[in-house]
Amino acid sequence: MVESAAVKLAPRRGPAVKNTEWLTLLPPASRFAFHGDATARAALRAAWGVPFSEEPLRAHTVASRASLWLGPDEYLLLDWAPGARATSEASAGASERTPQTPPAAADAIFGTLESALAGIPHGLVDISHRQFAIELTGSHAATILSGACPLDLDLAEFPIGMCTRTVFAKADIVLWRTGATTFHVEVWRSFASYVTGILAEIATEFHPSSSGASAAR
Repeated sequence: MVESAAVKLAPRRGPAVKNTEWLTLLPPASRFAFHGDATARAALRAAWGVPFSEEPLRAHTVASRASLWLGPDEYLLLDWAPGARATSEASAGASERTPQTPPAAADAIFGTLESALAGIPHGLVDISHRQFAIELTGSHAATILSGACPLDLDLAEFPIGMCTRTVFAKADIVLWRTGATTFHVEVWRSFASYVTGILAEIATEFHPSSSGASAAR
């Protein structure tokens, strides 16, 4: 008798990024691309636990989860393990971090969300392995991002809680302002060296030692 074996995805590691005083590689997260109308959002809210913004370009957070408005009926859902962000911040300045996305956690969350949406038209895709996140912080964070991002990142124009899909140089990113001088940046894995390299080059004007912040190739 031949036993059937479950298909297992090979774990993928995030880029090796050296944490600095202004840039931190954020912990692994479960990520989902969600498309759904008001009915789908209402059904999903109880399972997800985070409101879905009805105001364009705004994010909502509850505990370790966040819902980012990216377009009409389109949201990016993020979930970090409790305490993961604090652990990352405590280790800022450590050499290199190469977090691994835990597929089991994403699978469990995905199953719960799909069950809540049963029978309701929607789109839900697990994109946990597709991208990673970095955090820029400090008084020069907006200026460094503006070196290759076309948006006006003045606090009055891009306030705390605002998020959007945009570009950094030639790379697609999702930019989310989480504090007056703090930005969360979602980057596709294939652009890791490109984005962090350009950031490090721009940052040398303000942080001379920033050349080591780029991702390893």
